[in-house]
Amino acid sequence: MSEPVSIPDAFRAACAAFSRQPLVVEQGGTLSFADVDRQSDRVAQSLLLGGIRKGERIALYCLNVSEFVGAYLGIVKVGAVVVPVNLLIQPDEITYILIDAGVRGVIYHSAMAENVAAVRPALADVSYWLRIGGADASCDPLFAELPQVETSLPTPKLDPLEDLAAILYTSGTTGRPKGAMLTHDNLVSNTHSVRSALDLKAGHDRLLVVLPMFHSFAATVGMLTPALHGLALLPVPRFEPVLVSDAIASGQATVFLGVPSMYNLVLRLDDIHVSKWRSIRCGVAGGAAMPVELLDRFEKRFGFPILEGDGPTECSPVTCVNPREGQRKPGSVGLPVPDVQIRILDDRGMSVSAGDIGEICVRGRNVMKGYWRLADATAAAFFDEWFRTGDLGFIDADGYVFMVDRKKDMVIVNGMNVYPRMVEEVLYRHPRIQEVAVVGEPHSSHGEIVVAYLVAREGMQLDDRELRAFCNEHLGQHQRPRRFEIRESLPKNATGKILKRELRRAGEIERGIDAKD
Repeated sequence: MSEPVSIPDAFRAACAAFSRQPLVVEQGGTLSFADVDRQSDRVAQSLLLGGIRKGERIALYCLNVSEFVGAYLGIVKVGAVVVPVNLLIQPDEITYILIDAGVRGVIYHSAMAENVAAVRPALADVSYWLRIGGADASCDPLFAELPQVETSLPTPKLDPLEDLAAILYTSGTTGRPKGAMLTHDNLVSNTHSVRSALDLKAGHDRLLVVLPMFHSFAATVGMLTPALHGLALLPVPRFEPVLVSDAIASGQATVFLGVPSMYNLVLRLDDIHVSKWRSIRCGVAGGAAMPVELLDRFEKRFGFPILEGDGPTECSPVTCVNPREGQRKPGSVGLPVPDVQIRILDDRGMSVSAGDIGEICVRGRNVMKGYWRLADATAAAFFDEWFRTGDLGFIDADGYVFMVDRKKDMVIVNGMNVYPRMVEEVLYRHPRIQEVAVVGEPHSSHGEIVVAYLVAREGMQLDDRELRAFCNEHLGQHQRPRRFEIRESLPKNATGKILKRELRRAGEIERGIDAKD
């Protein structure tokens, strides 16, 4: 187990060892470790001159570009706390997060200027603004014009175990978003776990990062792990399968990070683009359950393994992943990563019998300090030292973790538990189904019923009668969807995860219920 160390100290050590190696590779050019070190020093100097001090929060509202990396590292170099902003949320939610976090500064990309203008009047306490790219219509200082650092910068004394590096706001599936407080040691220790679990090689592996870097998965695995361990990252600002394929080929990426819906869309690529993925040694999947049928089809066509893993934002986030070398178990999210422990506990916080389903709980240096300014929510999220993920699952005899479903997503039909993921796995085997999401809907006689939202494969049709026959053949009576909703697409968040809460809300509106109630 490594000694606790701050992100700035870990990055300085990486820069000393890998100074001339590429850290950020993008279409506009390549930045070495030394280049990013200088770039982040310029940001740190600007923050200090702007009056920003240790512990103050700085919002980072930016696309996947090299400046995101420099800004993030510059913020933590002065001991300030990064508050990444989701690129897809609306101004009212942005305003709530920035006020809740008490941010003193905002670093934003010009592509987000319209939303910044909308929230700006509400941010009276923000004294520092920095704009990345574009014309300076706002008169804010420009990232590209920050002066070089002529003298060494003062370095604040940081306690890696106590001082915060980032506050990451959860998606707010149940009420207002909560800010997960992650310390320097939370994040640095998790990068060590990731590097070891994925067997990443300094000076060799290059990670394609199209998942948004404001998200915990991309931030830790795709950005911090390369920056602290001598790897390279290839940031791509938006997910378009052809654009991603070209970036992989030009940058010779070796690892692809994605969520299941991305792998699903990549499968639609014409054969001419498949060869562009030849440099990829493995894919990593997280953020949502990876249907076994999808995994099998992808691996057969592209010829590299997908390592399914998992972990919530509150755990920095990686808790488990299938091993790069050794046995992979389809349908499992793998083994606990080094320095992370996982147990399955019941509602009282007691361990369940081996193989039984319970709540997946996590203990380790990666687990958050707590929720920002929410003592009661923090207390409710733990059984002593064990963080309650809200996921239901079990651990098999070999120690592999299997996620059954989100605890809140479980459907109870006539008193019997139905796990939507199990129903989805069956429906994904249907030859004409492209995507599926299963939710519960209240019912006067049965308590709840199962509803399936479906997207057909391109050029194909789905027939209600045939779907029912398929489910009758493969599912128990209580598991069978009572209704099929055929859609052209399913709602997703910025990482491509299907938003079941939006489907539930749509169902409420259809049933004449005010979704705001």
